[in-house]
Amino acid sequence: MSVSLSTPISSLMTNKRRVSALKSLGLITVGDALTYYPFRVTEPVALKALREARAGQPMAFAAQVRQVRVVPMNARRGFRLEVLVDDADFARTRNINGAIARLVFFSGKRQYIDWLSARMRSGADVVVAGEPTEFNGQLQFTHPEVLTIDPDPRGSARSGGAASDKAAARRMYDADTEEEALRRVCRPRPVYHAISRISSEHIHEAILGFLDALQGGVVAAADAGLRSATTGPADVDSARLRSDAAQGVIADGAVRNGAAKDDDTTTADASRPVDVADADIAETSPGAAAMRRAVPDVIPESIRAAHGLMHRAQAFLAIHDPQSTGEFHQAIATLRYEEALISQTAVLQSRQHTRHTRSRACVDDSLRDMFIASLPFKLTGGQRKVIDDVAADMAQSYPMQRLLQGEVGSGKTVVAVCAMLQAVGAGYQAVLVAPTQVLAEQHYQTISAMVNGDSMQVAVTLLTGGMRLAARRKALARAASGEPGIIIATHAAFSSTFQAPNLALVVIDEQHRFGVEQRESLRDQSELTPHLLVMTATPIPRTAAMTWFGDLDISWLTELPGGRKPIRTVVVPEADARTMAAMFAHVRRRIDAGERAYVVCPRIDMDEDADSTGGAGENEDGFEAFDDGSGDERSQAAGSSRSSARRSGDGNADGSEGGKPKPPLHAVAEIAQRLQSLPQFAGIAFATLTGRDDDATKTQVMADFSSGRTPVLVATTVIEVGVDVPQASCIVIFDADRYGLSQLHQLRGRVGRGGTDSWAFLVSRAEPDSIAAQRLEVIHHSLDGAEIAQADLELRGAGDVLGDAQSGGKSGLKLLRVVKDAAIIADARADADALLDADPDLSHAVQLAGAVLDFTRGGESQIVSS
Repeated sequence: MSVSLSTPISSLMTNKRRVSALKSLGLITVGDALTYYPFRVTEPVALKALREARAGQPMAFAAQVRQVRVVPMNARRGFRLEVLVDDADFARTRNINGAIARLVFFSGKRQYIDWLSARMRSGADVVVAGEPTEFNGQLQFTHPEVLTIDPDPRGSARSGGAASDKAAARRMYDADTEEEALRRVCRPRPVYHAISRISSEHIHEAILGFLDALQGGVVAAADAGLRSATTGPADVDSARLRSDAAQGVIADGAVRNGAAKDDDTTTADASRPVDVADADIAETSPGAAAMRRAVPDVIPESIRAAHGLMHRAQAFLAIHDPQSTGEFHQAIATLRYEEALISQTAVLQSRQHTRHTRSRACVDDSLRDMFIASLPFKLTGGQRKVIDDVAADMAQSYPMQRLLQGEVGSGKTVVAVCAMLQAVGAGYQAVLVAPTQVLAEQHYQTISAMVNGDSMQVAVTLLTGGMRLAARRKALARAASGEPGIIIATHAAFSSTFQAPNLALVVIDEQHRFGVEQRESLRDQSELTPHLLVMTATPIPRTAAMTWFGDLDISWLTELPGGRKPIRTVVVPEADARTMAAMFAHVRRRIDAGERAYVVCPRIDMDEDADSTGGAGENEDGFEAFDDGSGDERSQAAGSSRSSARRSGDGNADGSEGGKPKPPLHAVAEIAQRLQSLPQFAGIAFATLTGRDDDATKTQVMADFSSGRTPVLVATTVIEVGVDVPQASCIVIFDADRYGLSQLHQLRGRVGRGGTDSWAFLVSRAEPDSIAAQRLEVIHHSLDGAEIAQADLELRGAGDVLGDAQSGGKSGLKLLRVVKDAAIIADARADADALLDADPDLSHAVQLAGAVLDFTRGGESQIVSS
């Protein structure tokens, strides 16, 4: 059986526990394993004799085993293996006297200890790499890496000549020569995100085995070594068996005869530039030829040569088994560009396909113009331009795809109404989908008042999941009739019972709150694809938009309507009692002046599971916790495996910063009780609002808040989107240091909508000069949503800013960074554009076409087209 990227790992490994551990990381096939990239690479290990050892400084040396002893541990169960080694021969090559060191291994399994002692029997030649320490006055290495050397490699290779004999020799020894072993232990090592079930080292060894299998071409030879590694004791490291073919790609600069020029010389010169032509896989190597067949290049040869990139097969070898740090980083650059080219080709192909899809042309704009003339205010220049752009798009016979970004309060709703009226004026239906019932009802009331007056009468229908059955059936019947009009809906629009046969326009409000499949379900309802207008008040930087929404025309509304005043933002340390008291006194004065105040908490109640909100993640009310702790690599790895790279921060899994646990998040019930007991709020009625409240309660709470009956509303982030109460002038956000910047900007936009002076108070428990405190300074000093989004994207990563539906979960991008790799994305887009112009079907770039298809099937084309 030939080994390919699609070969299941389970067919190559007999250690089912190891297979299961890899599966928990999402690694099912060989291709999955090879694209599980390390997040960093270690520096090359220095060659030193034992007399040159310095405590705490990793080193490698060759030695001979002098004594092996197994000692039962009395204090606890298990055994200790002590191996005395002598580096006299190796030290002589460095003109240094030899010395003795002790290698120590601990295990609770006698089988493992016996296996180790059999490998390192007295007289065996070994190469050792590890970190030296001193114990009882003797140099000691605890659990070092040890490679055994075949004392007669030629004889072993000649014995019988059969493949099984060679495989047996490989199982007995790790390396044919001392030089080969020294090269291997001294090379830089990739470090992978790991979990408790499998370490980074074991992941690395498994991947090396898969590379060997690919280079061997058939399982009969390469699989023998891989399986021998997995049929030993359960906790024995997989043998790092390297085929002869693999040695054909070892770069220059490797150690010769086990010697080095000086104390700091290593086996690989990280500073030496890698020449692509010299470093490319040798065509004469059988293993290299097999590797090329198993791992064909995705990037067309002309593009690869123009950018000086590696072949994909070589990049996999260089990233998982690097000869130098320079080679590792070049491999990363190659695969990062590959991802950029695939994603941008998919985006541009999707754009081409859209142009061949038919839609309803909406050319009658008389109703729209009548609406604009009836407005009691003048449109901003930005609104006028976007309205004209949308009108031109909707007049075409192929579907509009436009993303409208706008500052909080910039007038996106008016633009959406103009677009919907253009569809209605042409005799069709338009649907606006809102993420919450509160927002949908507000849109219904606002839009109904705007389009029904003396000059025009337009049918507006409300459809929500919380409606009574009779009202819901009536709304569904009106939509199914095909009568021209506007439909305002929540997620109910995605149900199978919703039908709108004359649907010409779909408007998605707050796109990041909807999944891709939900949005597409509306567009697939009829033979003619409706136009699509996606709106968001969470600004997406242009670099991110080019990556994730590259096939949409993008419009920005940056100009605020007249009368809006800047919101004053104040960061309030919670520990500062004097400032906290002054803040509450200020809020009371604004309430006495007839205004309203929001108080926002990240949790609903204190009994809520802290894990659901205390760490990085999003709770049921949409709180997106930002964890910016400086945890260790193990914590980072654990967090990465749990959240599938949702975040870019290096926080500990428990939400700690620098190992210190963060305090529990404030809850709505707790804060409401505390505030009601303060003298500043004596006689003031409070209300609470959370995602757990039923629809009727939410409606009543918002009505009481708007009327002033309960002028203080303590809520979760359920109020983040679309809630419009003009009298609201103050918002107090507890645990502000734990929010994403874009979410804070959204929440801040809930006030100041009535033209009054307004304030946003960010209550923080962050330590001064901490990363969290520095983040709050960004929003303290800026009202520019694009600038804030850029900072948020750099701090959090695309997954958190755009939402998992847009950039996580099904994402095929593992190395490409939306912000830092903007130049790469631009270059790849230009290459993809030129490639598609010359070859629209990619008939001459079959591998790229296949990769784009896989990327599309993974959901990315849906993501960028939505």
